[in-house]
Amino acid sequence: MISIVFVSPPAAGKGTQSQMISEKYNIPHISTGAILRNEAELMSEIGIKIKEEMISGNLISDSIIIELLNKRLNEKDCEKGYILDGFPRTLNQAKLYDEMLEKKNKQINYIFYLKIDKETAYKRTIGRLTCSNCQTVYNNMYESTKPKVSGICDKCDGSLVKRNDDSFETFEKRYQNYLSLTEPLLEYYRRKNNIYEINSGISKEYTFKQITKVIDDGVIND
Repeated sequence: MISIVFVSPPAAGKGTQSQMISEKYNIPHISTGAILRNEAELMSEIGIKIKEEMISGNLISDSIIIELLNKRLNEKDCEKGYILDGFPRTLNQAKLYDEMLEKKNKQINYIFYLKIDKETAYKRTIGRLTCSNCQTVYNNMYESTKPKVSGICDKCDGSLVKRNDDSFETFEKRYQNYLSLTEPLLEYYRRKNNIYEINSGISKEYTFKQITKVIDDGVIND
């Protein structure tokens, strides 16, 4: 089983890497952000609250995330492994997640810390576009990541959309939340001896190569 957690600042590329790893190892990419956005689109009572908090750049309550995540991990496609994208974001979430895994008699195999400077993270956020169909991510700030046809996905011809929370104000709030709430995760996970630090500011190809090297070495050693 391959279970993966990412720790990173906003826009470090964890969504892109999760998708690439999912395709290579045939394990599901579980984005807590996508789970929350899907719930928000249902316009349920909990979905309305989620939508308001996300637009404001606030973190969603741990109880809501744990409930939705636990439900997702119980699905059959997670039996051989999965990739968590966007969770945990706080020390408390990490501890709750460990408790959840203990009850399931499972553990985290790989923790990847994707390092990136703030300026690069900002450009990635402001220029980000996501396919409404296949969730492929593009960025108008860089020539190498622009779609071939403006507003259209290269892979499936789906419409590209900009997330409501990809604004300057929301980015600043998310980045400050990262510094105060998420960075403490690094020390917590370093004590587990299965965290790997990777510079994700070079290119997605470089980052992917470093990640897969770690995973493949781990598979060989298992």
